[in-house]
Amino acid sequence: MSKRTLKRQLSLFQTIMLGTAGALGSGIFVLTGLAAEVAGPATVLAVLVAGLLSFSIALNYSELATVYPETGGAMTYVREAWGKGLLSFLIGSMDSISSTFYTALSAVGFAYSLSVFIPSLPIIPAAIAVILVFTVLNILGVTRVGNLQMVMGAALLFAFGVFIFAGLLSPAGFRFTTLFPQGQVFTGAGFFPNLGIMLITIALIYAAYVGFEVIADDAEEVKNPNKNIPTAILISLSLITLIYMLTVLVTLGTLPWQSVAGSPTALSDAVRVFLPGIGVTIIAMAGIVGAITSINSSMLSATRETFTLGRDSAWPAALSRLNRVRVPFLAILMVGGVSILITLFGVVDFLSYITSAGYLFVLFFSNLAMIRLRQKHPAIHRPFKAPLFPLTPILASLTCLIVICFSDLDALLFTGLIIAGVTVYYYASTGMKLYQDARQRNLSPGRWRILIPLTEPERMDGVMQIGSLLAEYEKDLILCLLNILPTPSTQPEPADPAADMAALHAQNHAVLDRFSSYAVERNVPMYTKLIAGASAAEGVVTEISNHDNVKLVLMKWPHRARGGGSYLKTLVQVAAEAPANLAVLHDRGVQRIRNILVPVGGGANCRLAIQLANNLAEQERARVLYLRVITSQTGQENAVESQDDYLANLQEVVMTQLGQVPANASLRIQRANSVQEAVLKECEATENELVIIGSEFDINSECLFGQVCEDVVEKAPCSVLVVRHHASATATWLHHQVRKLQRD
Repeated sequence: MSKRTLKRQLSLFQTIMLGTAGALGSGIFVLTGLAAEVAGPATVLAVLVAGLLSFSIALNYSELATVYPETGGAMTYVREAWGKGLLSFLIGSMDSISSTFYTALSAVGFAYSLSVFIPSLPIIPAAIAVILVFTVLNILGVTRVGNLQMVMGAALLFAFGVFIFAGLLSPAGFRFTTLFPQGQVFTGAGFFPNLGIMLITIALIYAAYVGFEVIADDAEEVKNPNKNIPTAILISLSLITLIYMLTVLVTLGTLPWQSVAGSPTALSDAVRVFLPGIGVTIIAMAGIVGAITSINSSMLSATRETFTLGRDSAWPAALSRLNRVRVPFLAILMVGGVSILITLFGVVDFLSYITSAGYLFVLFFSNLAMIRLRQKHPAIHRPFKAPLFPLTPILASLTCLIVICFSDLDALLFTGLIIAGVTVYYYASTGMKLYQDARQRNLSPGRWRILIPLTEPERMDGVMQIGSLLAEYEKDLILCLLNILPTPSTQPEPADPAADMAALHAQNHAVLDRFSSYAVERNVPMYTKLIAGASAAEGVVTEISNHDNVKLVLMKWPHRARGGGSYLKTLVQVAAEAPANLAVLHDRGVQRIRNILVPVGGGANCRLAIQLANNLAEQERARVLYLRVITSQTGQENAVESQDDYLANLQEVVMTQLGQVPANASLRIQRANSVQEAVLKECEATENELVIIGSEFDINSECLFGQVCEDVVEKAPCSVLVVRHHASATATWLHHQVRKLQRD
């Protein structure tokens, strides 16, 4: 379990509808008139040829997606074929960008379809509004998206069925003489001019066929992928090809192609002739639903590709963050925002050409990747094998090249600029990473400090041991033993100043000897510092405030967690005022750390506990158990979440902090009446030497460290390290207000 994984929750029917309804969207509604303007009656033939050519790509994707049933689609295949590098980065980026452009194209198509009912509708604002709606819907979860796609897909199939059958059977509908005036299929003269017209038309409409690609992009979320993925891809493409051909046949056989050429509402214009009234309403509604399904599927595809780019660290890693329902919410927000910006273009044919060019660039290298993977891994298990290899990928690659060559020149130039920009980003980000790594290596030793205040000299061995281990893990850390000498004005005059000073020196000397032995044993830099302060707490706070290089303050647990005590008061003030992370150790005698237990909730204190546990485990070659406790209250709040969901959420929290789940770590979900009960039970069952637990450190509470922490410290048979991540007073106050509202 080394990377974030999405939840398999799409059934076969949902997957078929995802591919079918995603393609039966704004493309056929908006592009039919534009294609007729280019090819005239030959549009029918162009649509059929484009569909047949797409089968070679669909067969390749069926094989690749079952061998690698992961999110990301083409990027995954290219990465497996040639490794991580510029090519896989470009493929993943262009796949995401093309899907984002198609989202914008579909949104504009939605607005045009809706304008049939609302003639004065502003196209661009309406397109932006629908993108916002689906951004929110995608964040809520892919199950909702899949269910919505099924409903809309069924509605679309019904609408196209009505259009096709009514158009073919109505006396006012389809006629061969209307489709082929003077018996001619082509409007041009000569084989090569007509071939060029065909190829230009295919280039224009090709993006409308790639609905099946969303199935491969979302393969990680499909149930029973070995069977369902190829079945869904081939069924959806067959339905798309048949429906597209018959729809264009009826449209251009009802109205002369000259009358619908360039019209974004060609289907509505045709249905007015053979099924006025109800037919116009059905097709207009179908156009709206079709555009919605295209937005739905293309946004789903774009966000999953963006998620993969973030997961592979090709784009910012934050884009791979998952929310509670295990969807990449930051990727969704980014795709939604960029789609809105693209929608401002509002030029349908230009958006379509760019989408096609980007998809074809991606599909071309995907097909080549299949050839490479057959050579590289001949014995790998292939649940589905594309027939007629290598003819299938060669034909698919040639198709992509031919269509690219006949695409709109401006769109190709714009796509080339996007590729160039993405390439510049790749090398710039790579160079920046190398620069940061070099800068980190050149940092002077001792730039950062672990501060160990010598407020109570007794029983400091465990604190020193933990400090030396952490300093050894991070090579630029230095240990600082801080001794605060009370100012004379704050202390009563001693009866024997010389004797008291001698006793203090002897005590400090003994502590320094032990401190030095730990530092020497671990070969870490250390020094001691003596400062004056009105009190121990003020001395610590002043030292940290005056020097911004304290990474962690390490102190021991007070003898009395409640009530008075000078050391407890010191700890309260340090926790409240010191601008640094704080760790407090209750030492039960740690000699060798072999097992560490970390209860994981998800807050900032918990993330600090995860990081410190990982650092200590790396040094001691220990194992870490990250434990998520599900109490009865938590279970009621999240009743729909399964054991796998809880485990995935735990994995997400650990990966967010560490980048991966280390090999020496394990994850576990445990149900209990309380967190304390689960932690103590685990301590009894496993020989843990150390528990690291995040604390709320609510200084206004009777329990400084929180009831959970104090119960664990009091009853656990091993040492406990309680940690607090530094936060501003405002952030702490807001956190407590939110928690209070949750309790209420």
